[in-house]
Amino acid sequence: MDSIRVSEAPDPGSIPGEATKSECMFYAYVLKSINHDFFYKGHCENPEERILQHNAGMTRSIRPYIPFQLIYKEAFATREDAIAREKYFKTSSGRRFLKRMTAS
Repeated sequence: MDSIRVSEAPDPGSIPGEATKSECMFYAYVLKSINHDFFYKGHCENPEERILQHNAGMTRSIRPYIPFQLIYKEAFATREDAIAREKYFKTSSGRRFLKRMTAS
């Protein structure tokens, strides 16, 4: 399997080494089906929990492609920024970006 790259956009204004968990973070993420050539792009507050939900079949439209693995994620301070990034991932230039970022 290809190597997995997980990237998190830096939190503007954060001090290196300082815990910033008091702020709610939002994520744009990309999953790849392990058994099919299928990618799913989404956004959420807790990527680890969301992947478990996807793999449990809670998203009807992608059930045939289970199981999934996380191949990319980025963190954002606002839900709107995460949604904008998800929409970008769904464009042709966004797909090219993801292909470059996840290439071995």
